Amino acid sequence: MIVSLEGILTEVNPLLATIEANGLGYEVHLPLPTMEQLPPVGCKVKLFTQAVYREDSQTLYGFHKQSDREFFRLLVEKVSGIGPKIALRIMSRLSVTVLKSAIGAADVALLSKCPGIGKKTAERLVIELKDKVGAEFSVESKTPFIQGTSASALTDADTRIQDAVAALMTLGYKAPDADKAVRKMMSKLPPDAPTEDLIKGALS
Repeated sequence: MIVSLEGILTEVNPLLATIEANGLGYEVHLPLPTMEQLPPVGCKVKLFTQAVYREDSQTLYGFHKQSDREFFRLLVEKVSGIGPKIALRIMSRLSVTVLKSAIGAADVALLSKCPGIGKKTAERLVIELKDKVGAEFSVESKTPFIQGTSASALTDADTRIQDAVAALMTLGYKAPDADKAVRKMMSKLPPDAPTEDLIKGALS
């Protein structure tokens, strides 16, 4: 099982990247939040990966945080009706932070807006994962893109993202748009930027 991949980023396409490692080129499918964290082509990158084997295909999925990969595994393995492709679309629509918050709050309406998910699948997602997201993802793993970031800092970052997204939604933003705007600011501002700066930046 390939659990991580480190090499040179040689090509980037929508939700797809090629990484060369030890003379081999690996095609890796990525959710949008991971795509947004990729370095420029030609630079070194590390991803946490999940290989999915089928009779007629072998597909590699990559994530910039180990906890994102574990969430992907839960979607695919624990929720009936959600396969790897749909899981990737869900994680491209909303960040894992917002998804976990929606599951914890049993927000079926928000989850139903994700591609490939109807109300019944959203309800199953809540039923199957509500207890698991709190237990298995209470501590975030260190991301390769922010060297030296501690687990506690990442947990705090998730809280600030969640608060900023909630604030934008009260101002009339749709959840996916608010989530995307806050993620964009997180990539531009310092890792410890306060919630107020995230909101102001997203509104500018």
